[in-house]
Amino acid sequence: MAHDIDIDRVAQLARIALTPAEKEKFARQIGEVLHHIRQLEQVDVTGVEPTAHAFPLNNVWQADEARAGLSVEDALRNAPAQRNNMIAVPKVVA
Repeated sequence: MAHDIDIDRVAQLARIALTPAEKEKFARQIGEVLHHIRQLEQVDVTGVEPTAHAFPLNNVWQADEARAGLSVEDALRNAPAQRNNMIAVPKVVA
């Protein structure tokens, strides 16, 4: 099965250098993956709707509602330095 795989082209696309032993090993592994894919192609999926997930997905987020945030005092409580009700940080751009 690995004989129909151009492992040199695959390695070039992946931008990796393979030793001859790695080429043989990976060609065999890719061949096995393709064999399994060929088996899946034989499954009759007539009447099966295409889906992105096996199970339905439901939004589990809470409602996006405005509510009060932290007070200025709470937000600045652990700030190492503050100025004008803001956290003061060291200048990083000269």
